[in-house]
Amino acid sequence: MRTQVAIIGGGPAGLLLSHMLDREGIDSIVLERQSRAHVLRRIRAGVLEAGTVELLRAVGLGERMDREGHPHDGSAIAWAGRSRFFIDTRKYTGKRMMAYGQTAITEDLYAARDAVGGQLIDEAVDVALHELTFERPYVTYNKDGRSERVDCDYVAGCDGYHGVSRTSIPSSILRTFERSYPFGWLGIMSQTPPFPDLCYCYHHRGFALASMRSPMLSRYYIQCSLDDDPDDWPDQRFWEEFKARCPPEMAERIVTGASIEKSIAPLLRTGGVGEARPRSGRRTSRRRRRRAGTARSSG
Repeated sequence: MRTQVAIIGGGPAGLLLSHMLDREGIDSIVLERQSRAHVLRRIRAGVLEAGTVELLRAVGLGERMDREGHPHDGSAIAWAGRSRFFIDTRKYTGKRMMAYGQTAITEDLYAARDAVGGQLIDEAVDVALHELTFERPYVTYNKDGRSERVDCDYVAGCDGYHGVSRTSIPSSILRTFERSYPFGWLGIMSQTPPFPDLCYCYHHRGFALASMRSPMLSRYYIQCSLDDDPDDWPDQRFWEEFKARCPPEMAERIVTGASIEKSIAPLLRTGGVGEARPRSGRRTSRRRRRRAGTARSSG
């Protein structure tokens, strides 16, 4: 096969790049190691900054987002023993954030690429990047037991920290900048009405965050030990700890319920030549891993 740009990674970054290139008349092929169903099951971020919202609209992907997303004028900060302080970013910058889940964005991108016959190859394993410092790089992979090759002008690595692209950058030009934090970030998803504002809570027991995905899908986080496992945090313990880190008037308004996803991510920020700024791989509950098999694995 031959294309202008071989894109490694079929998540939102790779799919959006393919969509934008196509609008400019540039051919691309997207290689994704997981199945489409797996990609759509992944639970990731759900709040879009104003620049991302504007970009999605500009490239024709804003219709569903504007219809189903939930704009936010800002976010709140709360300290232990104090009332919440709301930062009205719309008032001071004229820009709004949008709560719109990454799963929905990915669905929109798949639909856009399918509509124009975009080349998306899923379950491409053993992907390898070759001759990246030469004028004619190429990519090899295996699909359904057959070896395949894609010749291209450029390779775009959109497969994150754990993907093959980062490790394929020649060491002679790669510079990595990394900062690790000595705690984990325990997050749960629940099918409950979310707290109306994004709120960051600072407390001597640890940090907490109230976020959302939709009117009936909430996302909450608390700072925890790196040694913790999600199974150490049954739902009741999580909700009690989360509320303890909120101001009383906020805690009274939190609607609790059974979690549908629970995971711990070490907080790690990494950047470098040719790299994105990914989040490190997360640990999901042992119970959920047994139920879902590999469907919840990071990557």
